[in-house]
Amino acid sequence: MAAPDHVPVPLSEQPRTALAIPPPRRWTANRPADLQGGQPLGPKLGRPGPDQGYALVLADRMKDKVRVTQGEHAADAVAGAVAVALKRASMFGRAPVTQDFEVALKVWGFLDDDPPAELVEARTRLFPGAAHHYWDQQAVADAVPESTLRLTPAEVSKRAPQEWRQLLEV
Repeated sequence: MAAPDHVPVPLSEQPRTALAIPPPRRWTANRPADLQGGQPLGPKLGRPGPDQGYALVLADRMKDKVRVTQGEHAADAVAGAVAVALKRASMFGRAPVTQDFEVALKVWGFLDDDPPAELVEARTRLFPGAAHHYWDQQAVADAVPESTLRLTPAEVSKRAPQEWRQLLEV
């Protein structure tokens, strides 16, 4: 509590004045590990984005909707869909949402009762081991071009699985 003006305050109890701190200098990327020119892009490098861990919550919610054929594993399908959903979300600079998973699963035919045999053959080459290996997940994500990921879930539903060759690069 502040003392009235007429009460004497010893010198040792008077407030100290702060030292003036100069403004910080401009930061530059000059350390060996600093990225210059932005995040590198390319096959199997992944896509950075905000709150990507939330994709695991969404994947857990979607796993019961996944339909796999003989010889496929739902865990591999979900892991591949996580990679595709994260790629789509980071393209828009946001955290993953349910629609990212819908696009990822629809484009690969995992939400269809009877996907085309050639699509099933293509995904049986790409998806095995995706639940356990990062490189397999990235191969799945790299097979879905940016033009497909920019489509809305309704547009993907309208085109997939009949036009799967135009939607994927396999």
